[in-house]
Amino acid sequence: MSDINSVTLTGRLTRDAELRYSQNGGAVVRFSIAVGRSKRNADGTWSDETSFIDCVYFGKSAEGVNSYLSKGRQIAVSGELRQSRWEQDGQSRSRVEVYVNNLTLLSQGGSKAQDGGNEGAGFSRNTGSYSSQGNGEPRNQNSYVRPQGQRQAAAMTPGPEEFGNDDIPF
Repeated sequence: MSDINSVTLTGRLTRDAELRYSQNGGAVVRFSIAVGRSKRNADGTWSDETSFIDCVYFGKSAEGVNSYLSKGRQIAVSGELRQSRWEQDGQSRSRVEVYVNNLTLLSQGGSKAQDGGNEGAGFSRNTGSYSSQGNGEPRNQNSYVRPQGQRQAAAMTPGPEEFGNDDIPF
């Protein structure tokens, strides 16, 4: 039986992401996010506490999203925790990182790149695909933005104003 190792976090980037390439030419993007929470103190008051989480993202999706990962940007990541262990100067060392499978851009951050309204854009390592909910169009809470691939099909589908009362079967 295998155990479950899954983590989903939402936070803000603490620095610009670093893009490097492995020996076999694959992209590796490293970044850190600050994840805040409120905790109750012994005296009953509440205070904020921040955890800093290191993340690693691989592949073409990582290379594509790198220019959007600037300090201060809010993102959501999901993936798995991995622990690295090594010895340095006779001391045992370890580090826990999130190996990212999916990354979603949630808000505008710094200006590492002009992202043209890609708020809500998601990147997936598993599919190597990019999906965007914003596509540069204005959004509000009451509007529905159709994913880009469905826009052409929707243009060919008749709308409610194109049907007569005799065409509706109920």
